[in-house]
Amino acid sequence: MASRLLKLQIPLKTFNFRSGAIQATSRWRSTAAPSSVQVNVPETKVTTLDNGMRVATEDNGSETATVGLWIDAGSRWETSQNNGVAHFVEHMIFKGTPSRSQTQLELEIENIGAHLNAYTSREQTVFYAKALKGDVPKAIEILADIIQNSKLTEDDINRERGVILREMQEVETNLQEVVFDYLHATAYQGTPLGQTILGPTENINSLKQKDLREYVDVFYRPSRLVLAGAGGVNHEDLVEMAKKLFKNPSNMNFEANIPHYEPCRFTGSEIKARDDSLPLAHIAIAVESCGWSDADNIPLMVANTLIGSWDRSQGGGNNNANRLARVADSENLVHSFQSFNTCYKDTGLWGAYFVCDKLQIADFTFHLQEEWMRLCASVTEAEVERAKNVLKTNMLLQLDTTTQVCEDIGRQILCYNRRIPPHELEARINDVTAKKVHGIAMKYLFDRCPAVAAVGPVEQLLDYNRLRAAMRWVVL
Repeated sequence: MASRLLKLQIPLKTFNFRSGAIQATSRWRSTAAPSSVQVNVPETKVTTLDNGMRVATEDNGSETATVGLWIDAGSRWETSQNNGVAHFVEHMIFKGTPSRSQTQLELEIENIGAHLNAYTSREQTVFYAKALKGDVPKAIEILADIIQNSKLTEDDINRERGVILREMQEVETNLQEVVFDYLHATAYQGTPLGQTILGPTENINSLKQKDLREYVDVFYRPSRLVLAGAGGVNHEDLVEMAKKLFKNPSNMNFEANIPHYEPCRFTGSEIKARDDSLPLAHIAIAVESCGWSDADNIPLMVANTLIGSWDRSQGGGNNNANRLARVADSENLVHSFQSFNTCYKDTGLWGAYFVCDKLQIADFTFHLQEEWMRLCASVTEAEVERAKNVLKTNMLLQLDTTTQVCEDIGRQILCYNRRIPPHELEARINDVTAKKVHGIAMKYLFDRCPAVAAVGPVEQLLDYNRLRAAMRWVVL
């Protein structure tokens, strides 16, 4: 299933890529003895094979494990003619190989009590398995087989079209998904990031075996793969299995070259899909932020936490430390809102998504932009400290299971070519001050053109020029 859930994204930049050591400022350096310096335990081990594939693991001694393949491929590398092929391939990978049919594949997974799953995003495709640590070799063998040897028959492709079309219908009923697809379409119009992950219906109906086979040959190369493991895994064992199970580039079919990577431009603009039959308006407003590896991302994540999120079903709105939540609750402005920071290789979207009654759109938008302008000049040190604590807590809560740790490893190896130790990230978060938040807000928010996507009864949404003007209030 395509995954477009908003996730806490934790990027870093300022470190030595050769040694992997932190380039700490003087305020971070400890006066304690070297033996007491905090280290990353358990260690994340990374090995690059001769074929370019990377193996990254974290062994915590658990009786269970998650292993998976993170692939540097997604809808961003598609054209308008084959948009949707990455997600289509994800579905087809599970349809069988010359050595095992789909039924045999499903039985093997069930017989060892494992769980096999996958998802596609705009920049990554992921296949992973959760199993007992003793069944890790079997899980990796199955993953290697389906990734490299899927049959991709025309009959299976024709049957799967209907499944994907039904999935598209389900996605269209999820208005949050629809709004974020619209937001990308208007913010990155004319670029691959503006395309949906599932693709248009006409492409799903026209994609052939040749299109899928070419995509696999081009993008599922060893140099674009990361084999990640977390839990009860042995790094050396995974390295040896990867050497035996994954092909060398000379043994793969490369009839086409990888498309040239180009930055995607951001366009301040809006898209409205007015539908007065819907009970509530769903709106997202965002500015362009920075890519995964930009050092600005840490203060941006703190600023994102300052705006926060709130839902009417939650209690304590008036007593919430979050200022926007207090206003939303006391004035009954919205049903829910959430701030987000979605990152890609070279760009990102920083903004807020909210659901409200049609008559409250203008009022909540006013308070939201007021909070954004407050970030530029008057947010306090106490607020920043609270946001830093919340951010660190959320970061650690997202690493509670082997699957979450494995996903964190795979994603970070693709984005940074290393796993960032939690203590390094904590040090960088601790270094953020109110002054840095002011600076980052001035850089990305103040006098910037937003992208706006709105679905539902949105007649009362302010004209785009008025929204744009509100990004440049007088800062006292």
